[in-house]
Amino acid sequence: MKIVHLATHAQCNGNGTVNAMIDLACTQARNGHDVAVASSGGGYESLLRRHGVTHVLLQQSRQPWRVPAMIAGFGRLIERFNPDVVHAHMMTGALISRFGSMRRRFALVTTIHHDIQKSASLMRFGDRVIVVSHAVADVMLERGVLGDILSVIPSGTVGTPRHCGRPAPRPLNLHRPAVVSVSSMFERNGIADILHAFALVRHTHDAQLYLVGDGPDRSAMEMLAEELGIAKYVTFAGFVADPRSYLASADVFVFAPHQAPGPLILSEAREAGCAIVATKVDGVPEMLDKGTGVLVEPSQPQQLASKIGWLLMDSPVRAQYKERARRDLEKFSVERVCADHLAVYQRAIEERKLQEARQERGGQRTVRAAGAGGAVGNGRR
Repeated sequence: MKIVHLATHAQCNGNGTVNAMIDLACTQARNGHDVAVASSGGGYESLLRRHGVTHVLLQQSRQPWRVPAMIAGFGRLIERFNPDVVHAHMMTGALISRFGSMRRRFALVTTIHHDIQKSASLMRFGDRVIVVSHAVADVMLERGVLGDILSVIPSGTVGTPRHCGRPAPRPLNLHRPAVVSVSSMFERNGIADILHAFALVRHTHDAQLYLVGDGPDRSAMEMLAEELGIAKYVTFAGFVADPRSYLASADVFVFAPHQAPGPLILSEAREAGCAIVATKVDGVPEMLDKGTGVLVEPSQPQQLASKIGWLLMDSPVRAQYKERARRDLEKFSVERVCADHLAVYQRAIEERKLQEARQERGGQRTVRAAGAGGAVGNGRR
């Protein structure tokens, strides 16, 4: 199968959408498919090459004046690869793929990796639309995406090509007990809630908090740590490309977003055997099913602090959650994710062929009808 993935970039900066796309493209190539990625480029290009994936430079932007150049670049891409499937991972690519060519012979598949932005609804123009959790599916159905083109494919990172060839991570020499969180520094990711909760935890536990990640709200979070009087007990580690060493060193892993459609980090935390406390939002409960994590309500620092403190205090229970996290990890494998996507692709291709056949039959009927009409007209004259 010939597959082209469209993404904004291929940078190694912690972007979950890009990481998921990279995993999928490399795994598909490893399974014998002809795969290309078109993006503005980035640090993952060498990884793609090592896995036999072609990278094509394709600048993408929402600025209207760039649209003609994007359409022309996309046309050259399609002419070069003649793909069976184009898989768009962002809105701009989806719209160009659907409306940028007069006669489209490939099947268009789109993935809604998150529903935070209202523009996610524009991804409905795919022949098949993939979402990363049932929670996102419910939202998209409410926004008008047709149920008969919607498929749920949960996220997974076990066996990720991004860590291929790297040695198993060694635990870091962190201050114990260590509370770890891995998340971009955005307000919606609940970093402020974690800091408020940790300030309460410090009343009863001599713990250290490690915040792994970067983003526009980092300085505000550093100021909040100062205001709460916990700055010397909080380490802002910044962006870490491979956070497995932090996960392996965590006594408790905390994830407290206000929105999280299908966070890859929970797959990584479970593989690392973390005792997890997370907010009960969107796709999080689906990734922490069967008691594999402790769920709390979002924006409730006191509840978050209570559960963190409970796990820190009760080592047998903490050990139990660590053991549970590693159960049933097959469903988080990149091979399962790849197989599910290929099944959706095949269905989209078959549906596309049926649609083309119907259009051809309709065109033939139109030609015959026009010919018959011409004959009658000639007879009248």
